Amino acid sequence: MKPVLFRDRPRPVQILLGGVIPAVFGAVAGVLVGTSTAGYWAIAVVVTIGGVLAGFEHQDGWGGADRGLVGGAIYGTSLLTAHAIAGTHAKVSLGSFPPFLAVVTAIIGMLLGALGGRLARAQRERSEGVPATEENIELDV
Repeated sequence: MKPVLFRDRPRPVQILLGGVIPAVFGAVAGVLVGTSTAGYWAIAVVVTIGGVLAGFEHQDGWGGADRGLVGGAIYGTSLLTAHAIAGTHAKVSLGSFPPFLAVVTAIIGMLLGALGGRLARAQRERSEGVPATEENIELDV
């Protein structure tokens, strides 16, 4: 069964998957960063897996990277906002300049989405019998 491509989903579903879900997970991580180190890292693992899986809804690594960049930025911004609202002391380092965390999560999200998109493309090519050539691989990140 092929996953439905993100671009083929209805707009409300795109907003939910591409914006609301990263914001909710970011907010949860933002609260957990001040209350539970283990909880924070558990959410980070779930979000990492989700970032790769989100890339599977795209044609290739480039589409996955675009989505991951936006999702990662939303996640990081929500994390910082929720942590500021909670007013707790971070049990996990947010770096020397915490707003930079949103940039870092955007870059990580981009890489995870690109990986998922690339894996999805390779999987489709294998199932369709398209031989994997260097040219096919080089055109996709």
